[in-house]
Amino acid sequence: MDDVSESGLPLVQRVVTGHDQAGRAVFRSEDFSPTKMIASGDASFLTIWSTETVPADNNDERDGRDLPTGLTLERGSVIRITDMLPGKESPMHRTNSVDYGIVLDGEIELELEDGRKKSIKQGGIIIQRGTNHLWRNTTDKVCRIAFILIEAPAYRHNGVPLGEAKPEQVDERYHPDAA
Repeated sequence: MDDVSESGLPLVQRVVTGHDQAGRAVFRSEDFSPTKMIASGDASFLTIWSTETVPADNNDERDGRDLPTGLTLERGSVIRITDMLPGKESPMHRTNSVDYGIVLDGEIELELEDGRKKSIKQGGIIIQRGTNHLWRNTTDKVCRIAFILIEAPAYRHNGVPLGEAKPEQVDERYHPDAA
C-alpha cells in the first residue's frame, strides 16, 4: 500500500481502544488508511468511526468504521476525514446534525446561503449547526478537515423544521451510485 491518500496527503492513523475480560483498558486495533476519492471528484473521504446512537454505546464491540453512514450522517454520530482538493467546492447543503470541523492542514472557505464567507485556516474549528452552507478550497493546496457529525433534530424556524438538503440530494455527482 502506498503511504499517501488519493489526495496526496499522508495516510490517516487510527487507534481504537477497548477493554479486556478483566475490564482493563487495551488497544483493540491500529491502522493507517488512505482517504478515497468520492464520486464527485472534489474531495476524498475516510470514515474513522460511527455510532448508531447518541449517546454512544461503549459496549458495542463492532468496528464503528463498518457501520453504514452514507455520504453524510444517517444516524448517531460519525467522524470522517475529508481532503478537499484545490479549486473545488461542495454543493450548498444542510444536514440535521451538529458538525464540528477541525482544519488539520491547509485552508477552507465556508460560504452560507446568503453569500457570506469565512476563511478557516489550519487549527481553526467550525461549529456547523444545521445551516445551509458549502465548502470551497480557494487555494492550490489540499485542505484536510476532521468532521465530527452528531445527529440533531432539524432547526425550527417559526416552529417549522428546516428540511435537510444533503449533498447527494442536491447534486447527482454525490449520489453513492454515481460513476
